[in-house]
Amino acid sequence: MLIAFNKPFAVLSQFTADGSPNRPLSEFDFPPHVYPIGRLDGDSEGLLLLSDEPELNKKLLHPSQGHKRIYWAQIERLPTKDALEKLSQGLAIQGRQTLPCRAWLLDPQPKIAPRDPPIRFRKNVADCWIGIELTEGKNRQVRRMTAAIGHPTLRLIRVQIGKFRLSDLEPGRWKALTPAEIALVLKSSP
Repeated sequence: MLIAFNKPFAVLSQFTADGSPNRPLSEFDFPPHVYPIGRLDGDSEGLLLLSDEPELNKKLLHPSQGHKRIYWAQIERLPTKDALEKLSQGLAIQGRQTLPCRAWLLDPQPKIAPRDPPIRFRKNVADCWIGIELTEGKNRQVRRMTAAIGHPTLRLIRVQIGKFRLSDLEPGRWKALTPAEIALVLKSSP
């Protein structure tokens, strides 16, 4: 079984509470014996997969597999082409070089429902959405990458794993994937 969950803000990627105000996955009535494949930080949103098949963890997450994940990041200020190129080439973050990725300005800018609580708003600082496609996923990697080029992330949403897109699944909702959707998740080549 493979489940797609649209993880809302302030939800943990684990079934047990950790003492924070963030809600655990146990509050979302998942079937028994599933566990998250990978994780999203409590302040990140979007596509989180859960499964009862342990072998999927390595197949989908290990960088050697080259499995693609796409994130939309709302960042401060409009990045230059040079800044996006720096992201694409990989950056040294906390003593480790990130793998090359694909980074681009989303055009047109997506219409995303406001988050509750809302992101911080600064009247004199513009923001925009960029897309980042990674084949690795270190702790807070996208946020650290955008900060390293001078564009802090305000909001982060994972929108795609492999060729499977989050689409219209509402935040806090989940669905068991069909065989055709599972094939999309497992497909990573262009």
